Amino acid sequence: MDTGMSWVDFAAGVPEPRALDVRWIHGSPSAKHNTDPDIQVHGYDEHTFILRQNMAINYEAPFLFLLFGNDRAVLIDTGATASAEYFPLRRAVDELVAEWLTRNPRDGYGLLVLHTHPHGDHVAGDAQFAERPATTVVAAERSTAWEYFGFTEDPDAVARIDLGGRVLECLATPGHHDAAVTFYDPWTGFLLTGDTVYPGRLYIQDWAAFTRTIDRLIEFSDGRPVTHVLGCHIEMTREPGVDYPIRTTYQPDEPPLQMTTRHLREIRAALAEVGDRPARRAFPDFILCP
Repeated sequence: MDTGMSWVDFAAGVPEPRALDVRWIHGSPSAKHNTDPDIQVHGYDEHTFILRQNMAINYEAPFLFLLFGNDRAVLIDTGATASAEYFPLRRAVDELVAEWLTRNPRDGYGLLVLHTHPHGDHVAGDAQFAERPATTVVAAERSTAWEYFGFTEDPDAVARIDLGGRVLECLATPGHHDAAVTFYDPWTGFLLTGDTVYPGRLYIQDWAAFTRTIDRLIEFSDGRPVTHVLGCHIEMTREPGVDYPIRTTYQPDEPPLQMTTRHLREIRAALAEVGDRPARRAFPDFILCP
């Protein structure tokens, strides 16, 4: 590390919500007429980037998150497509890192690759980073990820990942998947919930574990300034309770990606309403899918 570098104070102040009025790429009526980029990049601030994969490449169109600290950046999830030819994630990340380092020069800058959970649409691009210098890729499987965070010994722990003054808080949040992890970034106030909470079909692998996770996220959020709750997909339409069918590759009427802590309470109330007989139930901003 260059000791003469400029140091960004990521601990200063309380995060204020910035607007996220983004027109996300949402596919095309015809793949032949698709003109969207392979990856859309939105700079939330100069140290925080939200990426979305093009639906023409994969209908899942997941969102990824790239956060910069003073010592290293973290990429959370790697998308739904392995091929760098069709999904040039490594190139996009390298370009963003190079641009950040131009503004914030320093030596020995690293990259950490983490995941919200191991489903294929969140880990497919891992191999693109396998040979990247100064890069650590933590596999998403529970045996690896939970060991890295310390959740194997204490699943109720709040792990802290220091990027260099920007310290993420990480929670084990099983229910959608038994290896699921949620990330909180105190710099932006983002609560990054993966497939646990997002405007879409909340697929619940373990109903009791999912309920405990929502309770924990509510309690956790009550003690921190959360500006946006950000999952990894948009599957709802703007019509309350109506989603786009699975494998849809054109979603012109998407609602915003961002949700709020109010939605955590709405999900908890929905779980209570459904009770101990899990069934698919549609609510205005999400659908419970056991």
